[in-house]
Amino acid sequence: MLQRFRCWAMLAAFAGLAVSCEIGAAAERPLNVLFIAADDLRCDLGCYGHPSVKSPNLDRLAERGEMFRRAYCQQALCNPSRASLMTGRRPDQLGIWNLTTHFREVLPDVVTLPQHFQNHGYFTQNIGKIYHNWRTEIQGDPDSWSVPAVMHFGTHGDDKPQVSGPLPPNQAADIKCECRDVPDSAYYDGRIAELATAAIRERAESDQPFFLAVGFWKPHSPFNAPKRYWDMYARDEIAMPANPDWPRDAPRIAWHNSREILGTPTRVLTPEAVREIRHGYLAAITYLDAQIGKVLAELERQGLTEHTVIVFWSDHGYHLGEQTLWAKTSNFELDAHVPLMIAAPGMKANGSSTDALAELLDLYPTLIDICGLPAVDGLAGVSLQPVLRDAKQSVRSAAMTQHPRPAYYKNGEMEAMGYSLRNERFRYTEWRDPKTQQRLARELYDHEQDDQETINLADTDEHAETCRQLA
Repeated sequence: MLQRFRCWAMLAAFAGLAVSCEIGAAAERPLNVLFIAADDLRCDLGCYGHPSVKSPNLDRLAERGEMFRRAYCQQALCNPSRASLMTGRRPDQLGIWNLTTHFREVLPDVVTLPQHFQNHGYFTQNIGKIYHNWRTEIQGDPDSWSVPAVMHFGTHGDDKPQVSGPLPPNQAADIKCECRDVPDSAYYDGRIAELATAAIRERAESDQPFFLAVGFWKPHSPFNAPKRYWDMYARDEIAMPANPDWPRDAPRIAWHNSREILGTPTRVLTPEAVREIRHGYLAAITYLDAQIGKVLAELERQGLTEHTVIVFWSDHGYHLGEQTLWAKTSNFELDAHVPLMIAAPGMKANGSSTDALAELLDLYPTLIDICGLPAVDGLAGVSLQPVLRDAKQSVRSAAMTQHPRPAYYKNGEMEAMGYSLRNERFRYTEWRDPKTQQRLARELYDHEQDDQETINLADTDEHAETCRQLA
């Protein structure tokens, strides 16, 4: 599988150079880019079919642009996922699989996505969380931006309302949840929206095209949002995990201890706590959606929407008690699958959704393709522009995700790497020793019959040929 993994990466890079600019080519002036990111958001949005979440602004964006139903991250952890997307390289190409290594330490001269736009006349600006690393000496990535990044803080735990006083009773039973009757701007994302709308007004006064990256922090834990967003959901109507059990015959190496939510040592959540966390996650999504709505409304007010490519993405998915897991750091579908939407002026597939497979690192070649910028050597992704022209088209036969063990790997401690391949029907994962490349375990899930990934079929005679083909 590793040989095919590397081969596909090289083929994808070649394919990315072969697609011609079409959507943006007819634009009478350079297109702007509004690049909106969410953190830890799985596909729990109305437009993706969630039965109860309230996400009207993102639903409208999906109606206006193209929604990718099968988009995947490269690794379900903030730093490697974001570094991969922004450099257009896979985690293995970067040598980054943890939270602490900065991509500039490995590839000091790599040209990032916004840096490429900056090198070709764009004003580039970062508000909020786009890169993960901020606590290193490099602090985000100054080379990517025309002005210093703002609202990019070190830890999510600092995202508390800027007000004093005790929490209301019975509204913060768990340390990961918080519900206060405060304005939107009391939390990070409300302030990010304010700064982003101000930046849009400022850019409207300039003739220089812009690449504005707006990185929201929600719905990453802590699951806090102003009380009015919690009040949009009835606690007793919050659905519990549909598949709370560990997949049958799945190898233990695929499991992790869910330390982000369960702590160290691991604690046991009561059903009430599980429902509260899931309530908080939905409240955080709706709060996030409202802030995105403010940014999109300001773009429209300034008359910039018809001259701007809008991209919305999340760095990875999330578990909320499914498969015994919480948070991210697995190769399962819930962690690898991400929401992705693109709305571009003149895009023929506007208002559609597609089942074409996509990866987050495809955004780099896609955006420079749409905006007519020169191609970049060494990108591992492919341009999605053929799918933007025709939602029935496809540009790849599979999407790849990986994750090490231990889940929160530190330099020198890697015991195994899991490589996961997702095609139209199956998810196939191999766990390998990073030194010997010996296969330690494997998994196969049939999404036609088992979209919750409850049964590992890898060692069944019936699927031996499928495993052989995917290995």
